[in-house]
Amino acid sequence: MPKATHVYEVRPRTDHRGFDLISDVLPFGRLWYDTPDNAVGYAMHGSRSHPAVIRVYNDAGNVIEAHETQG
Repeated sequence: MPKATHVYEVRPRTDHRGFDLISDVLPFGRLWYDTPDNAVGYAMHGSRSHPAVIRVYNDAGNVIEAHETQG
């Protein structure tokens, strides 16, 4: 049985104090991080057993980086 793919978004905060990691699989909906690398690291670690897509966005809402894991 194939596993569901987890989808994560890393977006800059509107107050310009770091980045939000956003996903439906997170227990509280979003987490705050000081750098996008830390948010991506958490998402990769949290999805070790599931396939995942992690997208990093800039202030304009464009994807500037994307990662895929096989789980």
